[in-house]
Amino acid sequence: MTNPLTKEQNTNILHLSASPPAAMSAATPALEQLRDRIRRLEGRTHDPRRTVLPFGIEAIDRALPGGGLMLGALHDIAGGGADAQHGAAAARFCATIAARTRGPVLWCVMRPDLFAPSLQHAGLDAARVIYVDSRSERDLLACAEEGLRHRGLGAVVMELARLPMIASRRLHLAAETSGVLALALRRWRRPAQANGLQQPNAAVTRWHVTAAHSAPLPVPGLGTARWHLDLVRCRGGEGARFVVEARDGTSRLALSADMVDRPGAQAPQHDHLGHDRLTA
Repeated sequence: MTNPLTKEQNTNILHLSASPPAAMSAATPALEQLRDRIRRLEGRTHDPRRTVLPFGIEAIDRALPGGGLMLGALHDIAGGGADAQHGAAAARFCATIAARTRGPVLWCVMRPDLFAPSLQHAGLDAARVIYVDSRSERDLLACAEEGLRHRGLGAVVMELARLPMIASRRLHLAAETSGVLALALRRWRRPAQANGLQQPNAAVTRWHVTAAHSAPLPVPGLGTARWHLDLVRCRGGEGARFVVEARDGTSRLALSADMVDRPGAQAPQHDHLGHDRLTA
């Protein structure tokens, strides 16, 4: 059998084989691009070099790989029930996250019922928000994907009921390319639409936010907003549950003093919608 390689090619192979391991371990730009491409094809998007957005709460940041919410990735957020109060809590949770990013925030909606002053209470300056009113989820997804390709944005929030696997992959890849934070805020008109939360998607984390009894204030009839915050799924991590309080006028959350589940405790087996919890 003849050797198809030339003498020069054989010499190069021998030279590479004789190179020390340290020299071979030096990553070239081409090699890094190949690794990134393989990671995307395999669905492994976590890279320890990528930037994260910490919550500033040790218990929550410890539950997230890298110590915070991964930027340049898709995150799925829903109310813990079909009631409007849970949906409002989820929207405010999205606003607190988006407020801590840099740059304009693209907020894509299909229903003109978003109460803008509530975003201000969550610390998101109204001057930073660009609203996109879409007629259908198809148009909304197209606008959100296009927005995620612009590096100048801080975050893209999209209000939708369904998040199919193919659409979520496109959103995640667009966010991964630009480094922009993608937040899918689930909203539905009928409780039956909440069944879509059982379907898998490409989101790195999935959260359920449920309104809880407010924390009392010295002023009668007023209280601090309090939520049950469930980390239902976390790629590279495990599910967890927290009780947090929202600070009006800021983008910061705080653990409730009477938090039910302490850090490290086992997460409940079901969420508030009765769906099985997922772990990575």
